Amino acid sequence: MNFDDPRLTAVGLLTEVHSGLMSRLQPALSGSGLSEVDFETVIRLARSPRQRLRMSDLAAQTQLSTSGVTRVVDRLEREGLVRREACASDRRASYAVLTDAGRERLASVLPQHLSDIEEWFTGLLSPDELAAFLASLRKIRELVRPCATAGASEEPAATTSP
Repeated sequence: MNFDDPRLTAVGLLTEVHSGLMSRLQPALSGSGLSEVDFETVIRLARSPRQRLRMSDLAAQTQLSTSGVTRVVDRLEREGLVRREACASDRRASYAVLTDAGRERLASVLPQHLSDIEEWFTGLLSPDELAAFLASLRKIRELVRPCATAGASEEPAATTSP
């Protein structure tokens, strides 16, 4: 048995980098009153078409259970950062939608968050290294988390009869 297998090293390094990076990024998020899962939820909404996602797509993107994403959205809704909208074409579905207050909260934390990302992550890589790293991460993500981009493309507009 080879305990120095590079596959073990790759996964170990990825785990260590993720853990270390999250600990470096957390203070800015905490200072804005957002937990890691709260931030992930609102930034995914902000980066989605019309700043909204079906609750099921949000659950798939965040890897939360249906009840888990419901609890997060409930909490963010109480804070006024997110609101729910009924789906016009499917009465069983609803959307989580980023509110103006949610955009303002994100705008208040993003400058420090981006600065921290630059200092502890992207700024350590050349542009070519970053491009190759992002391509590699996307390649792996497509296999291990194919639902990570669920609902990320714009849905066709509903047609109405005159």
